Amino acid sequence: PYVIVCNHQASLDLLGMAEVIPERCVPIAKKELLYLGTVGWACWLSGIIFIDRHNRDTAIDVISQTARAMRRENVR
Repeated sequence: PYVIVCNHQASLDLLGMAEVIPERCVPIAKKELLYLGTVGWACWLSGIIFIDRHNRDTAIDVISQTARAMRRENVR
């Protein structure tokens, strides 16, 4: 298992990164991208996990749920 950390400069960079990373990886993005019209729809349809960076507890909860699902489904 590994974590890829990307410091992108624009909202559209995330879509390009989603094409480059391996199939079994799931990108995590800030929740604000969800509200950017077609970019938000494309991100949501591609399975990106959104976290609320302004609410620490909610962000931790989303990441914890994702980790539990990965363990339950035995995803590496």
